[in-house]
Amino acid sequence: MFLLKKVCFGLFLPLLLAFLLFGCSSKSRLNEWMRDGSKIKILSTTAQIGDLVSEIGGDRADGWILIQGDLDPHSYEIVKGDGEKLARADLIFYNGLGLEHGASLSSLLRESPKAIPVGERIRAAYPELILKKEEAIDPHIWMDVSLWQKAIDPIVEGLSLADPEGASYYRERADALASKMEKAHIQIRDQLMKVPSEKRYLVTSHDAFQYFTRSYFADPNESDWSKRFAAPEGLAPDGQLNPLDIQRIIDYLRHKEISVVFPESNVSRDSIKKIALSSKEFGLDIRICSEPLYGDSMSGLSYLEMMFSNADVIKRYLER
Repeated sequence: MFLLKKVCFGLFLPLLLAFLLFGCSSKSRLNEWMRDGSKIKILSTTAQIGDLVSEIGGDRADGWILIQGDLDPHSYEIVKGDGEKLARADLIFYNGLGLEHGASLSSLLRESPKAIPVGERIRAAYPELILKKEEAIDPHIWMDVSLWQKAIDPIVEGLSLADPEGASYYRERADALASKMEKAHIQIRDQLMKVPSEKRYLVTSHDAFQYFTRSYFADPNESDWSKRFAAPEGLAPDGQLNPLDIQRIIDYLRHKEISVVFPESNVSRDSIKKIALSSKEFGLDIRICSEPLYGDSMSGLSYLEMMFSNADVIKRYLER
């Protein structure tokens, strides 16, 4: 018993130290961001936006992400210290389109003259590309690399207005990023088109993969591409499933002959587990993918790493 305790402590201690070091490092980095400096101070609500800001802003911008880790951006509410971050920022970039709909956060974003909703700018310029789900706008526009690439211009415009001397610098970096994103978009589509059409169906935890499905699952000129995707929870996951939700997904799995469902990194797996368990009553053997997909959260990955990871995991499990 003593030896077991000693081994357990030996395993626990490095994890504890790593956690404490990460916490200290993160706090130190935040303190640095909060101080006055020569760089333009940018606050992004999500990591998806923050990654683009970092790529474009380079050495002239100092960025911080408001909604950290695997927190749900849909329901995020202001916590202690957030008000100061919003006040200290020279510019605030947020998704909009109803993503950040927590009452305290959404009101502050709407009222701030420093806040730029990149999703709303995309919607104004390309309304035909924005999807809806039961009359609600789908805010998950980053799930299509070619669509998220259109967030570059609002970011460049905001940075250039706040820092006119850096305008050419931002544009040069933005052009390089756009080229990289164009190549990534083609690569992801080519990769997923290798999955046979009859297997190219996707079930995830919540409705975060509509744009992904339209862009990377649809056959050329396919008009009813939306039938290739289903999820038990809506645009904002809340974990409240009723028997009709479960039955709807089971019917979909059976009709499309789907054998695997995909959890998401920041969404409870309860709904997926309920579906897999209930499906056995109908003679279905549904596997839960052991590797999560990234929808609302990037879990420390860069944006393109997240998208490539999603494509890789989906392709491998659908082809089994």
